[in-house]
Amino acid sequence: QGQLVESGGGLVQSGGSLRLSCAASGFTFSNYGMSWYRQAPGKERELVASISGTGSSTNYADSVKGRFTISRDNAKNTVYLQMNSLKPEDTAVYYCRGVRIMTNYWGQGTQVTVSS
Repeated sequence: QGQLVESGGGLVQSGGSLRLSCAASGFTFSNYGMSWYRQAPGKERELVASISGTGSSTNYADSVKGRFTISRDNAKNTVYLQMNSLKPEDTAVYYCRGVRIMTNYWGQGTQVTVSS
């Protein structure tokens, strides 16, 4: 059974940076597209960024373009989200997700709080 474990969240001031990591186990990581989602209190979960299995293709939500970067290291079975120029509206629980055809895995989430 596949498992995803996020880390790297925390409290940061507006304008600061954080790097989230998501470590995968129990499945062939390079075969899965990976994504980061976030969910703020009282709001629906939204897609933040995604990356293909090889890492050659990435996509971003308009709200984070130019500030966030998704990357992956298939040798380490890990996907990252580098978050720069953080804003209070980026405050949320961040989740990683792995998807392949009919199978998907979710992590437990990591809290990111940006103070103004």
